[in-house]
Amino acid sequence: MREIVHLQIGQCGNQIGSKFWEVISDEHGINRAGAYEGDMDLQLERVNVYFNEAHGGKYVPRALLVDLEPGTMDSVRGSHIGQLFRPDNYIHGNSGAGNNWAKGHYTEGAELVEQVVDRVRNEAESCDCMQGFQFVHSLGGGTGSGMGTLIINKIREDYPDRIMNSFSIMPSPKVSDTVVEPYNATLSIHQLIENTDETYCIDNEALYDICFRTLKLTTPTYGDLNHLVSLTMSGVTTSLRFPGQLNADLRKLAVNMVPFPRLHFFMPGFAPLTARGSQQYRAITVPELTQQMFDARNMMTACDPRRGRYLTVAGIFRGRMSTKEVDEQMLAIQQKNSNYFVDWIPHNVKVAVCDIPPRGLKMSSTFIGNNTAIQEIFKRIGEQFTLMFRRKAFLHWYTGEGMDELEFTEAESNMNDLVSEYQQYQDATAEMDYDAEDEVTEEEGLSSTAHSTRVEMKTEVVTETSVSE
Repeated sequence: MREIVHLQIGQCGNQIGSKFWEVISDEHGINRAGAYEGDMDLQLERVNVYFNEAHGGKYVPRALLVDLEPGTMDSVRGSHIGQLFRPDNYIHGNSGAGNNWAKGHYTEGAELVEQVVDRVRNEAESCDCMQGFQFVHSLGGGTGSGMGTLIINKIREDYPDRIMNSFSIMPSPKVSDTVVEPYNATLSIHQLIENTDETYCIDNEALYDICFRTLKLTTPTYGDLNHLVSLTMSGVTTSLRFPGQLNADLRKLAVNMVPFPRLHFFMPGFAPLTARGSQQYRAITVPELTQQMFDARNMMTACDPRRGRYLTVAGIFRGRMSTKEVDEQMLAIQQKNSNYFVDWIPHNVKVAVCDIPPRGLKMSSTFIGNNTAIQEIFKRIGEQFTLMFRRKAFLHWYTGEGMDELEFTEAESNMNDLVSEYQQYQDATAEMDYDAEDEVTEEEGLSSTAHSTRVEMKTEVVTETSVSE
């Protein structure tokens, strides 16, 4: 068994996480009381990846629910899946983090973290052969971002060889909840760059766009957004939960998706997304799914993949379909749009096919892309960060909790470096080809174009850092 320990942290994390458990218990035929009511053996074959089997055949999610205030916990406990979770695994403080990263990371969160790590140890020890951890949290608030990254750091120390996988909700300007989002997000990204192996970036702005444009919902609720996220999460984890041919665990996915350790921020997508009224007018076929999953409008991250290039891609198809057709369609997409894929990673598109479709659909596909365009998100957060940090606005809330200004500067430059790295690999091809043709040796010096691009890059980085100073 390759088990996964799931942690959901903060208000956003708990709401999305609960929706995820609702969707996957339904897919595995497990009812609200944890009893199995399904109708096929495949549902139970790998149910242990996410569920523990308690006595009397009850299945219990291997999940920890963490928050610094009791409110969200109470609403999960009172919801229809509240009875599913183990009562000891609800861990909450009483004071809240008040949208303050420093409170979540250094003061309030630090008091609660030992209790969390203890419960994690408990869950990990009862595993047969644990493959890793999965986190659900948002980066804009205080608990999910501050305490979330603190828990990730602590677990990383205890389990350095296990895969860390996070579903991180990125803040976006159109759907901003708090003024200090850029601070909280930058400080969190600084931690995620170093301490996670795979991060799925999900963005409220992109989710709203999907609801408006594609699903034709005039007033989308958080319920609608969370439903989209849970579709994606259930899709991404399909090959872990059901027998499939490829990417059968978190490590294989990481090895196939992450070409450089820092560039592990993925752009998820899902297909088919259709408005309720127009479902009967379209046939869901493999070509249709493939077309739609590469569509910029289906991405759950508010950045345009056409402005960057794909380093790697994974597609997970669900439902009864011909594997040959799937391979042909994916190959066709690559050949048609070859300039959107980097040419120095051949065969950079992986496909998994699983026979079991999600509830209510004949077939579906989930998309995971590692695209250089994701730098747009980090740029956007970085620009907002710099505007406030230059004036030291709101900074006293953080320094009051014992933080140092230096930490902000460090986080900012780490994020700027990440942006430059993405840009460097986006432009990498011409340089390499040029060197190959001329066979320029080190002594002869760099080819003029390569040299100029590198100089430009350096100056870019310098100007960004000087602005922050």
